[in-house]
Amino acid sequence: MSGSATVLIVPGLRDRVDQHWQTLLEPQLPRVRSVPPMGRTDLDCAARVAAIEQAATAIEGPLIIVAHSGGCVMVAHWARKTRRPVLGALLAAPPDFDRPMPEGYPSLAELTIGGWLPVPRARLPFRSIVCASRNDPIARFERVAELARDWGSELVDLGEVGHLNPASGYGEWPAAHDHIARLAASH
Repeated sequence: MSGSATVLIVPGLRDRVDQHWQTLLEPQLPRVRSVPPMGRTDLDCAARVAAIEQAATAIEGPLIIVAHSGGCVMVAHWARKTRRPVLGALLAAPPDFDRPMPEGYPSLAELTIGGWLPVPRARLPFRSIVCASRNDPIARFERVAELARDWGSELVDLGEVGHLNPASGYGEWPAAHDHIARLAASH
């Protein structure tokens, strides 16, 4: 799928979830590494950006990033600081951290204190595909489309897939392989 590129998986604000599409994708890829999940209680964005940098710079050769939810915002913060070349990034279901989220998610105050806000809007220095849901409980489609435009990303409309996670009825996400292959083939 990813050819000679190594895929770096960047999870969102969660702990390891066995039936999450990223967890299921990992053993299916020939070359893969993961940024360790940090959960919802440690909201230090700088620590998460440092974890991406540490993982990315430890990988030799071509790199493709596969992020979900808050991991997409982490990647946007990381992209402003890193010098690590990246073939591309698959950014699935980014949240709208600029608006209050449902119960159980961090508040705007917690995100601000953690260094997440403002969400970077600068064009990403690598090719990216943003996959957005029409009924994501933590991001309206229009807001994700704005992020994709600002980041210079291709926008893929997933239809109504919730937050593309087990809570929305999703485990395996076979389309991830296609998106990764497109990013790998684009260089």
